[in-house]
Amino acid sequence: MDGGDPSQETGTVGVTELRHGAEAQQSLLCWKTTIRRLISVNSFARERPRSMVVIEVFTPVVQRILKHNMDFGKCPRLRLFTQEYILALNELNAGMEVVKKFIQSMHGPTGHCPHPRVLPNLVAVCLAAIYSCYEEFINSRDNSPSLKEIRNGCQQPCDRKPTLPLRLLHPSPDLVSQEATLSEARLKSVVVASSEIHVEVEHTSTAKPALTASVGNDSEPNLIDCLMVSPACSTMSIELGPQADRTLGCYVEILKLLSDYDDWRPSLASLLQPIPFPKEELKYVIQRFAEDPRQEVHSCLLSVRAGKDGWFQLYSPGGVACDDDGELFASMVHILMGSCYKTKKFLLSLAENKLGPCMLLALRGNQTMVEILCLMLEYNIIDNNDTQLQIISTLESTGVGKRMYEQLCDRQRELKELDADLARLLSSGSFGNLENLSLAFTNVTSACAEHLIKLPSLKQLNLWSTQFGDAGLRLLSEHLTMLQVLNLCETPVTDAGLLALSSMKSLCSLNMNSTKLSADTYEDLKAKLPNLKEVDVRYTEAW
Repeated sequence: MDGGDPSQETGTVGVTELRHGAEAQQSLLCWKTTIRRLISVNSFARERPRSMVVIEVFTPVVQRILKHNMDFGKCPRLRLFTQEYILALNELNAGMEVVKKFIQSMHGPTGHCPHPRVLPNLVAVCLAAIYSCYEEFINSRDNSPSLKEIRNGCQQPCDRKPTLPLRLLHPSPDLVSQEATLSEARLKSVVVASSEIHVEVEHTSTAKPALTASVGNDSEPNLIDCLMVSPACSTMSIELGPQADRTLGCYVEILKLLSDYDDWRPSLASLLQPIPFPKEELKYVIQRFAEDPRQEVHSCLLSVRAGKDGWFQLYSPGGVACDDDGELFASMVHILMGSCYKTKKFLLSLAENKLGPCMLLALRGNQTMVEILCLMLEYNIIDNNDTQLQIISTLESTGVGKRMYEQLCDRQRELKELDADLARLLSSGSFGNLENLSLAFTNVTSACAEHLIKLPSLKQLNLWSTQFGDAGLRLLSEHLTMLQVLNLCETPVTDAGLLALSSMKSLCSLNMNSTKLSADTYEDLKAKLPNLKEVDVRYTEAW
C-alpha cells in the first residue's frame, strides 16, 4: 500500500527478528541445559550403576531422535545428546546388555526395521564417538578445529588455542642420520605421552623425514587419514585413557550388533565402505560382510574409488589391520570371486597389487589362493614369463596346487583345438535339432560362428568368458532367428557387434555383463527387441 509508513514497517520486521532470535537463543540454552543434565546423569550412572533414571527419563527422547532426525550436521547437539545417553546406558549394571536391548527396540521385532533413519543415525553417532576418542591424537597431527571447538562455533584457526605440545611421528635426529648413511637397519622408537593418550611409533631405517601437519585446514580432520599408518612406520600403537577406551569399546560393540541384522547389513556396509578404519575390534564386522552372499554387501569390501584403500586392502597380508596371516583376506577373495565380480578385472587387480600375498597363502596350502593362481594362468592374466614360472613353481610346491595345476594343463590341452573339434562335431550333421549349447569358459573364437549357424533350432547359447567377438555376433544375427537366450558375459564384444542383435526379434534373455556395451546401444536394443525381458548390463557403461 502506498500510504504505509516505511518506518513503522521496518520496526515491525525488527521486532519479529528479535522475537525469532530470542526463541532460537532460548532453544539453544534449553539444549545446552539438557545435555549438561544428561552428562550429569551419565556420571550419576557410573557412580550408581543400578539406577534406571536414564532409561525412564531419556529413552523416549532418544528414540524420537533416531527415528526422525534427518541431518546431525544441522543439529550436532542431538548427536552429542544421543552419545551421552548410550554411554550412560553402558555404565549401568550389565551395561552392554542394556545397550543391546535398546538397539533391538530400535530395530523392532520383525526381520525388517520399519524406520529407515535409525541405522544411518546410529552409524553417525558411533563414528562421531569413535572420532572423539582419538581427538587429541588427531588434533596434534592436524591444525583443524577440535570437535569441542566446532560445537562451540569456532571454525577459524586464528580463534583456536595453541595445540598441545605433543611431538608425534617425528624421528629422532640419530635416526635421520642413519637414514642418510643407510648403514644400519635397526628399528628405533619414539614414545610420546600425554594425560589421555600414549603413542608409540616404530620407524625403519628407510623412513622418510618427519611428517608435516597441514596448517590452515578449516575442515574437520579426516579420522581415517589421521589414523592410517604411514608407509614410513612399521607399526603404530595408540593407547587411550580409561574413559576414551570405554567409549571406544562401547561404540565398536554397537557396530558389531548392527552387523548382526540381515536387513541392516547392506546399508551398514555401504555406510562404512568410504571410511575403512584400521581397528582390530572391527574385524568381526568385516567378517560378517565377507560371509554375506549378497553382492551389495561383500562388494563394499573393495575401495570406494581407485587409489583409496578399502577393507580388502587393510586386511590383506601386509595391510595395517591384518593379524591373522591372511585368513580373512582369503575369505574376501573367495566371496568376491564367487559372485563373478568382474572376474577378469578383479584377477588383474590381484595380479598387479596382491600377487605376493596370494602366492604366499598358496604356499601355505590355502585352496582359494591356489584356485586364484590357476585362474590367472588360465585367463592369461600374467604376461611376464618369469612371473608365470614363479606361479607354476608355487603351485607345484603343494599337493593341492600340483593337482589343480595338472588339471589346468589337461583342460588347456583339450581346449587348444576346440574350434577345430567343434567344427568336426557340428559338421557331422547329427545336431540339426539341438536347442541348448554351452561353450562357457572355453577358448572358442568368432571362427566357430560358421558352424554354429548350421544349428537352425538353437534357442539357448552360452558364450560366457570366451573369445567370441563382433564378427561372430554379426554372423549369428543373420542366421539364428530362433535364438531366445544369449549369454555374452565377459566376452570382448563391442557396440559394433551388439547392434547387430537388434534383428534377433526372438531374444528374451540377453547377458552383456562386463562387456564394452554403451548406454546408447543398450537403449537402441531395448527399443528394437520387444520380447526382451531379462537383461544383465552390470559393469558396463549402461549400468
